[in-house]
Amino acid sequence: MLRVVLDTNVFVSSLLVKVGVPAQVLAAWRAGRFTLVTSNAIIAETRSALGYSRIRRKYAITDEEIDRLVSLIEQDGLVVPGDADVSNAVPADPADERILACALDGEADLIVSGDPHLLDLGEYQNIPIQSVRRFLARLETEESGWAG
Repeated sequence: MLRVVLDTNVFVSSLLVKVGVPAQVLAAWRAGRFTLVTSNAIIAETRSALGYSRIRRKYAITDEEIDRLVSLIEQDGLVVPGDADVSNAVPADPADERILACALDGEADLIVSGDPHLLDLGEYQNIPIQSVRRFLARLETEESGWAG
C-alpha cells in the first residue's frame, strides 16, 4: 500500500473546509486507500496551528475537533521519529524539513503538500512531492483502474 506523508497544511485545511480536497484526502486515508506516515513533530505542528485564536474564531474549530483529529492521526497513522538529517534541504523555510525527515524515516512513497517551498522541490531523495489535488486525482485514477 502507498505510504504517504501529509503536510501539516493538509490536516489543518481538512478541518477548515470539511468538504474540500484536503478533507477528501483524509477520507481516502480513513477508507484505507493509503497508509499515513507521520511524526510527532507534524502532529504537534497540526495541533498548534489549529489552536491559533484567529483560526478558531474564523472557522469555529472546537477543542473536541482538534483532539479528535490528533487522536486519529496518532492512533491510525504510522508515527515515525522524523529525525533524519535533511539539513538545508529547504533553505527558504527550514521548518518544512520536518516533512522531509518524516518521509525519509517512514520510507514514504510520496509527500502531499500545499506548501510552495516543498512543491517547488518536486521530489526529495526520489520521493515525489505532489499537490493535494494531484494526489486526489491519482487516487481516483487508481481506483477506477482497479474497478475496470
